[in-house]
Amino acid sequence: MESYSLLRELADSWALLAMFSVFVGIVLWAFRPGSRAMHNDTANIPFRHDDKPLASVSGDPATSKEARKT
Repeated sequence: MESYSLLRELADSWALLAMFSVFVGIVLWAFRPGSRAMHNDTANIPFRHDDKPLASVSGDPATSKEARKT
């Protein structure tokens, strides 16, 4: 048997089974019951400072503390 035919047969059977097993493992890991809190926290990252925005770091004088005091 040629090496190409052997490698082709191996890729068609065992490599496909290995890739499918890895895919199923990743899907099961992503949808595991304990990951709901982590996914919710990640999904809410853009809304964390909705009620109280972060302080300006751009140096805009209209929003600096010194401008508010005067």
